[in-house]
Amino acid sequence: MTVTQSGPVALVGSGEFTPAMLDVDCALFDGVPRRVAHLATAAAPEGTARLDYWADLARRHYATLDAEVDSVPVVDRASADDRALAKRVAAAGLIYLSGGNPGYLADTLRGTACWDAVLSAHAIGMSVAGCSAGASALTALAPDSRTFEMRPGLGLDPGLAVISHYDRMLHWWPDAEARHRAALPPGATLVGIDEDTALVGGRGRYRVRGTGTVSVLANGGARTFAPEEWISFAEA
Repeated sequence: MTVTQSGPVALVGSGEFTPAMLDVDCALFDGVPRRVAHLATAAAPEGTARLDYWADLARRHYATLDAEVDSVPVVDRASADDRALAKRVAAAGLIYLSGGNPGYLADTLRGTACWDAVLSAHAIGMSVAGCSAGASALTALAPDSRTFEMRPGLGLDPGLAVISHYDRMLHWWPDAEARHRAALPPGATLVGIDEDTALVGGRGRYRVRGTGTVSVLANGGARTFAPEEWISFAEA
């Protein structure tokens, strides 16, 4: 299916289901049903307790926005290809991929019924958001956080690759930027998104939201964009 990016995309450095992202989440409901399909797939290798943690956090967070949350139990390739679960994803106004392992998330969803449901919903104007692992997996590259192998992302926006938690990531993974640059597909732009910060937009044009900054890591240097600034990646 061709990705049209009709709906908005939010790429979040960290802070899913916290007060830091309330304004962003509220904006993502503009013109769409206040129903969230939450996929905690990236955290599935951490066990059911962690999945339950994310589901409860999402439920309590979206209750403040008078929104219904369906934490769809997509945990592996079999469940990702389950048509009944895909229908639950397709029924949402906002589809949210939360944190964990980006590589696992991308490999689990790629080419499945649930990923097709995300694309179909997005093409008719529904919102799609990814935080941390979710933000990486929605773009061109999805590193495996266990092995640090660079994996292909899902390519909802194939023109970007994201380093989430950018203001802290280089302390955890010192060569993260170099590894991403080495694997960057032709024509893609590498961006670092700070914690509690998001890029919201699509079609190569995004607005910085939240409390931190976004760094466009291109041409051997970096350009930093503050909250409320717009970035056109054809020009950045």
